[in-house]
Amino acid sequence: MNVFFRFMTLQDLDRIIEIEQCSFTLPWSRSSFYQELTNNPYARYIVMEYDGQIIGYCGMWLVMDEAHITNIAVLSEFRGKKLGEALMKQAMELAKKEGAQTMTLEVRVSNIVAQSLYRKLGFLNGGIRKRYYSDNQEDALVMWVKL
Repeated sequence: MNVFFRFMTLQDLDRIIEIEQCSFTLPWSRSSFYQELTNNPYARYIVMEYDGQIIGYCGMWLVMDEAHITNIAVLSEFRGKKLGEALMKQAMELAKKEGAQTMTLEVRVSNIVAQSLYRKLGFLNGGIRKRYYSDNQEDALVMWVKL
């Protein structure tokens, strides 16, 4: 499956919000993405396209030598095809090119599929953020990788 990666633009926001709402119980708002793209000098957002349609995206903050994944999502019908892995690898490569030496993220303790992907990419457990997710008070597993 041939996919194309590029930086997210404001014109992508309608599609990004669709994917966000299908993917998360606590989706980010359009204004949150707008603020990230227009007012956050640390933010980098990439999209993944297939046949001219955005099917996934990943965002991160780059601060000093650290990258923090803010969100990553792939449309459900494209999951299980190693596209999340391709998207994460693209984000990791971008972070490395921008000078990051480490990358971190939070993932629900119940999201075993995502944790498996992150471990495959070299991420290690770093700690637990108690009651991190406000929808159900679920803990977040903090994971780290050296780039």
